[in-house]
Amino acid sequence: MDLIFTALMSLFSFIYMFVVAKLMGHRQIAQLDAFDYITGITVGSIAAELATELEDPLKPTIAVAVYGVLTVCVSLITQRFQRSRKFIEGAPTILFHNGKLYRENMKKARLDLSEFLVLCRQQGYFDLSQIYTAVFEHNGALSILPAEPDRPATPRDLQLEPQQSTFLTEIIMEGRVLGENLRRMGKEEHWLKEQLKNQGYHSPKEIFLGLVDQNDQVTFYPPEKA
Repeated sequence: MDLIFTALMSLFSFIYMFVVAKLMGHRQIAQLDAFDYITGITVGSIAAELATELEDPLKPTIAVAVYGVLTVCVSLITQRFQRSRKFIEGAPTILFHNGKLYRENMKKARLDLSEFLVLCRQQGYFDLSQIYTAVFEHNGALSILPAEPDRPATPRDLQLEPQQSTFLTEIIMEGRVLGENLRRMGKEEHWLKEQLKNQGYHSPKEIFLGLVDQNDQVTFYPPEKA
């Protein structure tokens, strides 16, 4: 009977935390959806109790299992039924569009004007005229579509066709040659020695980090003292 009561209380606390999280607004759970937030803080608390509950550890164990199962079920429901996602996770809210601030939407998002301006400044927008649309996402993040005149220019705007960049490859780390990376690039250590010599170095031990790009351009970073 006690174990059934524990499971029911876990279910109740899960629903209760969901309601509280929704009332607090998405800014309280920035970068997490509601159930990640609920599960994280609650399972952490239960796990702490489990670590110290020596007389009856089965109860917190069941509680953690209930939360785990509920989270998986919610995830499956939101994947299968798109309409449920809007209710459970929330929907994006337009706070600013084409020079207009939407006061009622800010109230729904539990966000005041000062907080909205802070979020804009954090993304580098100190003037609202630079913003065309600002959307408050369900995870508490603010997405901004800049006004066209203030949008950073792209190579396409300049009618350029730059070569696609790729990841740089480490060939020296803390004075040690990464032979496997060299071989993967089809290079040998004598090629690396030539690169070192061309840049005025005598040994890989003089290099803290060495990188090479897709065009075989090598950059060496010697260790610097603070």
